Amino acid sequence: MNFNLQLDALRSAYRDGHTTPRQLLLSLRDKAAALNPDYHLFIHLLSVEELEPYLAALDGRDLDSLPLYGVPFAIKDNIDLAGIPTTAACPAFAYVPERSATIVEQLLALGAIPLGKTNLDQFATGLNGSRSPYGACPNSVLPEYPAGGSSAGSSLAVALGVVSFSLGTDTAGSGRVPAALNNLVGLKATKGLISTGGVVPACRTLDCVTTFTATAREASQLLALTARVDPRDAYSRSNPLWNDGSAFGAPRLFRFGVPRAQDLEFFGCPEGPLLFGDAIDQLKALGGEAVELDLSPFLEAAQLLYEGPWVAERYSVAGELMEQNPQAVLPVIRAVLAKAPAVTGVQTFRAQYRLQELKALCDRLLDGLDCVLTPTIGRPVTLAELAAEPVLRNSELGYYTNFMNLLDYAAVAVPSGFMGNGLPWGVTLFGRAFTDQYLLSVADAFQRQPGSPAPAAVARNDRARLVVCGAHLEGLALNWQLKQRGARLVETTFSSPDYQLYALAGGPPFRPGMVRVKDGGVAIAVEVWELPSSELGSFLTGIPAPLGLGKVQLADGRWESGFICEAYGLEGAVDISHLGGWRAYLTDRR
Repeated sequence: MNFNLQLDALRSAYRDGHTTPRQLLLSLRDKAAALNPDYHLFIHLLSVEELEPYLAALDGRDLDSLPLYGVPFAIKDNIDLAGIPTTAACPAFAYVPERSATIVEQLLALGAIPLGKTNLDQFATGLNGSRSPYGACPNSVLPEYPAGGSSAGSSLAVALGVVSFSLGTDTAGSGRVPAALNNLVGLKATKGLISTGGVVPACRTLDCVTTFTATAREASQLLALTARVDPRDAYSRSNPLWNDGSAFGAPRLFRFGVPRAQDLEFFGCPEGPLLFGDAIDQLKALGGEAVELDLSPFLEAAQLLYEGPWVAERYSVAGELMEQNPQAVLPVIRAVLAKAPAVTGVQTFRAQYRLQELKALCDRLLDGLDCVLTPTIGRPVTLAELAAEPVLRNSELGYYTNFMNLLDYAAVAVPSGFMGNGLPWGVTLFGRAFTDQYLLSVADAFQRQPGSPAPAAVARNDRARLVVCGAHLEGLALNWQLKQRGARLVETTFSSPDYQLYALAGGPPFRPGMVRVKDGGVAIAVEVWELPSSELGSFLTGIPAPLGLGKVQLADGRWESGFICEAYGLEGAVDISHLGGWRAYLTDRR
């Protein structure tokens, strides 16, 4: 039984009666069991008896009452599923939780069904998927390459078609590197957006729960369903409304950062630069403007993850077991964590100070950009190369990923092509915290084939656009109110030819009123500014009557938030529409 397991397709199959959750899950379980000896993707595949309570819970339920009705998913085995051992790929560490992780509880309540617990690099320490006593995870396309890690089994479960989506975790790239190597979308949402309650920590201050899906649209749907504050997780954060599910849409003109040539590293891979160049061209074709970005401070931050004191945070989880039973921990993991006991408090604070300096610098570099494009990995490495030089090759895999969580950015890995040998290759879009749905929107546009329908809505991020027509124009009397809020000028354009412009009575400062009319309108010269959404409220409350903010149509048909004038404010005003704009009026009256 072969079904398209993407969320919408599976829902249609259930609705049309082509299968049932019980038929599908039992079939997928058989398929997973047949694949497991070669791919080692599951540590614990749920038995028929263990699946039954989840299937029975759907009996008699209405398909439309559960957004994830009968959707099969897999769980990385450092995330708790009640009654099933959590091992973190270390049998001596294993325990049986009484309660599922918060994210798992959410998914179960939405109707999803867990198929099993997936394999990983031990204690989620690695980016390759070969560091597990349960077996190395080969790539889904070419078995001489790794699946990528640490969420290796979770990526394979989706890539090999046994679940619709899977849960992973990401501290240094574990939710993105496996996505790139297996032709998947890997969403590493903003820290704290998806609860880590019930997750075995790697570095608790940095850890994120991730999702693997076939498409960015599915990742958007899952994020919208699960981004909730969790009292169980002290690091949980509230999702601002500009980043809810309605923010997913079609991106319009945008600016994306591209690393300088001297910052790009492909580790001798001749295909990487060409594939990355193709990805840049594809974003440009979608309306993006490429802006050169100095990636060096981001890369310096990345070095802190393993060369700095954060290795001690990993040791806080596995250290006691290492001390009591060293052989229970794989040699490569022991080697990574060996220096942790010598880390001092002074070293820790000094590293935190440097990280904060780098964070401030990197944030400034991102200002004015909607997102940044990087390769997800520089080059793939073979399992043989990993066996020969495990630390070096693993480090190379994290070149573009290690800084994201340290700097508190959101990121999504998206497929972008295939290498000459058939191995998948991908890129990553990253940006400021709480721009997840916007990044997924760009990823969706990147991933969709030409001619396929785009979302009807316009994508939103943490920046609001504002049309100004008078004293807030660049260099005029009230422009400082925008600039003090971090606004930047996006474009100089015109309204649609449906407006009249009036010089209002009173002043200074002298102000115009722009009014939409049915007949006799003209196009008015305007500017479009962009400011942080968090500043829009304070700006709005400072606008005096009769002006306010509403929707203004631009010459190209877009509707943007902008200044409008209430009709009563036109008493004593002078119609200056024939001049075509406020600057022309100021010049004319001199």
